[in-house]
Amino acid sequence: MTDKTPTIVHAIDTTGPGGAETVFLDIAQQLHLANYDNLAIIKGPGWVEDQLKLRGIRYSILKPHGFLSIPYYWQVYQLLKRENAALVHAHLLGSTLTYSILTLLARLPLIATLHGRVDINPNERFVSIKQKIMRMGVNQLIAVSRDLAAYIEQRGLFPVNAIDVIYNGVNELRYQNITSGSLREQLNIPEGAVLVGSLGNVRPAKNYETLINAAALLKDTNLHFVIAGHQKKDLMEKLEIQMRALGVDQQMHFIGFYENTPEFLAQMDLFVLSSSSEGFSIATIEAMAAGLPVIATRCGGPEEILQHGISGYLVPTEAPQQLADAINYLLCNPSEATRIAVAGREHMSSTFSLAAMLSAYKKHYVKLLDYTA
Repeated sequence: MTDKTPTIVHAIDTTGPGGAETVFLDIAQQLHLANYDNLAIIKGPGWVEDQLKLRGIRYSILKPHGFLSIPYYWQVYQLLKRENAALVHAHLLGSTLTYSILTLLARLPLIATLHGRVDINPNERFVSIKQKIMRMGVNQLIAVSRDLAAYIEQRGLFPVNAIDVIYNGVNELRYQNITSGSLREQLNIPEGAVLVGSLGNVRPAKNYETLINAAALLKDTNLHFVIAGHQKKDLMEKLEIQMRALGVDQQMHFIGFYENTPEFLAQMDLFVLSSSSEGFSIATIEAMAAGLPVIATRCGGPEEILQHGISGYLVPTEAPQQLADAINYLLCNPSEATRIAVAGREHMSSTFSLAAMLSAYKKHYVKLLDYTA
């Protein structure tokens, strides 16, 4: 036995910015139990490591050597023992698989949070084996939306009564009283132009093709669309060809990753999510916290965030005309845009706060650790 303070381990297998990564960081930083340490385990350098340093979260980097790599598993197992690990909280498919095996060997409880349908991809290699490993190793599975929980059940991974739904949350105070940045000047956008913002890495599921098509349908040169997020080169090249072909390349601004999300949103007049699939959508609740009127596609998570016509507007996926109509309607009816923005901020505050998310996760920690303060 070791006399070291027991440790709660937080693990994720991605290194760049994103919604799942933000939740991972918030939980590792802010969910504390008395007499327990926190440790984050990541797989390499990048934005996540930078944030761990910035937030003062203790962490280790252990680089994998491929699926079911014995040397890597042995490294992680030894670290769990040295740290006197008491519980592991894994995010996304890769870490869930890794720690399903390791927590079985180390006889530790495992909480796994899945953040989107990509985590239950039926085309994944060795999918049946991976699903069996997860069912054996995971003590509590968390889905970030009811839609995702239903999809997990449909795929035969876990019965729905074994899944808890915990909505992602953000600290709404970060989005208030923000001094606006200088994007208009940097992008050479006229002062009177309307800025429509989107947040999300350039990936197929974000479906920016639909947003570009909607911009072309609007035929309003006073509208500028500003999209913040890391760019995947081959997809970005296709989007650039599409923008030029439709004549909207001067109105569409893909600016890459923007570190300060509250500052980015404070410069927008309207927020649009054009995704074809979302497990939840932290970007949507961030926009609500920033007091923006929100239009989102019915792509999974947003239907559980927004009430259509009350706290936001919902349109079908891959329907550029309906997306364009919704944008045009809110721009032509500023009182309606203000009304849904106010309702959205109030709904976000009561339902999707960081405190509510942390409280829900803490209940599972307490139960699995048989913890009493």
